[in-house]
Parts: sequence; structure tokens; C-alpha cells
Amino acid sequence: QEYPLAIIRGLECFCGYPTVQFNLYERLDDSLCTGSLNDSIGSEVLREDSYCSVYQTPIQDTRCTTRKFLPTKSKVFVALSSFPGAGNTWVRHLIEHATGFYTGSYYFDGTLYNKGFKGEKDHWRSGRTVCVKTHESGKREIEMYDSSILLIRNPYKALMAEFNRKCAGHLGYATERHWKSKEWPEFVNSYASWWTSHALDWLQYGKKLLVVHYEDLKKDLIGKLREMVAFLNLPINEDRFLCVENNKDGNFKRLGSSQTVLDPFTREMKNLINGYIRTVDKALRSRNFTGLPEEYMPR
Repeated sequence: QEYPLAIIRGLECFCGYPTVQFNLYERLDDSLCTGSLNDSIGSEVLREDSYCSVYQTPIQDTRCTTRKFLPTKSKVFVALSSFPGAGNTWVRHLIEHATGFYTGSYYFDGTLYNKGFKGEKDHWRSGRTVCVKTHESGKREIEMYDSSILLIRNPYKALMAEFNRKCAGHLGYATERHWKSKEWPEFVNSYASWWTSHALDWLQYGKKLLVVHYEDLKKDLIGKLREMVAFLNLPINEDRFLCVENNKDGNFKRLGSSQTVLDPFTREMKNLINGYIRTVDKALRSRNFTGLPEEYMPR
């Protein structure tokens, strides 16, 4: 019936969508749906009368896939700023599906446009998008925006993600030859300091800032997404949030099984990066933000 859920009770089958009252992720024992069981006062009750089996079908929940440009041009320019490899495209996917409005970009990426990010072609100051992707830093570039969501990711993970993208595109992986080439240490030397200066500049010059840690977003997707939508001053649509939970990955998720190199960082690289981690953590705390997540802390 083109619905994302099928609910089986005895010989009956119902179709539907997830609702606020029904949490898909708290799994119960399958045996509750068959045979009989004794209730609290010892009488026998049929399990299938009290419980249903719920199956997620291969059908995509479409309640959040329709998106459009803002009906009235916004006079407030909001940056979605991150270091490359920090998950900016994924966060754009989440924001677009949660709000129903396109995000924009300071650049133009035809691959992203073809995958549905229609705000990619708009000029970044068109006012038709809810926020604008940027990797820029520096006082002048930052002060062009009225407010900013600053997305920060563990530099070890961000550096590897961006190196993979540079070598093999949005969905591919660098080969062992790439990791063992001189290109990798040169990349780490230049990009690790950029990871630091990017965060420090936005913390210093950003006018109104919401700091989001990629790792916190992974752990509490809907909670952090609510914060971002509220920061964008857009209404919360519960049906769209439920749909986002079932479409959370988007079209640009790398499959982890293809990553061949487990730890390409030398001790010298780690010493360099760990110093940068301490610097950014200190800067966050000095501006009354939560420090970096524990897992970033020097290895």
C-alpha cells in the first residue's frame, strides 16, 4: 500500500506511518506476539490480542522528502559553517528534510545539485534558502553572516573523510597507495592547522553562534536537530522529524566496510593534532560553550 510500516495482529495487517506516540526503536520480545502468556493475576491471555508485530517496509517515508525555496526572501543570512569532512552535506540533508526548505551554498557542486540539493545553484545571498554552507574563515567572510551554525568534528575523522573525498569523491575511499604516499603527510600538515584556525575564527568573529558537535548529533539526532531548527527560527513539524529518523543517512553516506587503513596517523601527526585539539577546546570553554567531546581528547 506504499506505506513505510506494516502492522500484523493475528490474521490482520494494517499499514501506516510512525507517530509521536509510537517509538520504532524500543524493541520488545518477538515471543510476545505468539502463543499465550500468564498475566499478573495468573489468568491466561492471548499474546496476539495484546501485541502486534511491526515491520518496516522498503517504502521510503515521503512525509519529509518534499522541499522548496522560502516563500518570502529572508533578510537574515545564516551560515552552516564547517571544516571540510565534518559532515556539512549530511547536516544540510537533515535540515532540509526537517524543515521542508532548501539550504544554500557559498560554492556550486553539480554532484550535490543532481542529488537534490537544489539550493546549490542559487546565489548565496538570494535569501531563498534557510542557511548557507561555507568552509570559509577569516573576519571579513564571517562577518557577512548575521548568525551561524558552527559544525565541529573530531579532526582525526574529519581529516580522513576529506582525504577520502579528495582522492575518491563524495562516496569513495582513498586506496592504500594514497595513504602511504607523501601526499597524506603533506595533507595533514596543512589541513590540521586549517581545522584549528577555522574553529577559532568562527568563535572569535561569529555574531550569533550555535556550536554543534558532529558526534553529539550522531548520539542525539532529533534533539540536536530540534536545536538547529529552533536556531533557524523555523517551526517544528513532528511528522517531518519522524520521517527524518527513517531517512537519516541521505545520499552521501560512505559504507564503512570499504575503509582499508585503520590508523594512518603517525606519532608525529598525533602530537600535532592533539595540540590543536587542546587549543580549540580551550577556546570553546573561554567563550562559555561546552568543550570538545571526550572522544577527541589526546590519544
